[in-house]
Amino acid sequence: MKDAGIERLIDVRLNNASQLAGFARRADLPFFLEELCGAEYLHEPRLAPTREILDAYRKGKEGWPGYERDFLELLRERRVEDALDRDLFEVPTVLLCSEAGPEHCHRRLVLEYLDRAWGGIRAVHL
Repeated sequence: MKDAGIERLIDVRLNNASQLAGFARRADLPFFLEELCGAEYLHEPRLAPTREILDAYRKGKEGWPGYERDFLELLRERRVEDALDRDLFEVPTVLLCSEAGPEHCHRRLVLEYLDRAWGGIRAVHL
């Protein structure tokens, strides 16, 4: 993140306080981000899936296409493009979730959704 010039991390996880998150817990991240790379920490729960959507996917009740459909509908219902300040992305910003890659990850869906709504969002997967 430091090498990429990241100045802000937006935590988009539903579960960001679990001990399983290690040093990526909500309580620890602000300190580590500031100390290690001078980045700001924000938690944005409007960009997290609901427990029901997440559980349906993780428990195999819904495949990725169903998860994607349900999550995008949730973003529309929440009107995140109106609820969020576009200026959040004026500095190099990274979204944090628990998936390693972008293929089956809601952070990719968030960025694609916001790019369609606002334009000018360029995603780079670190």
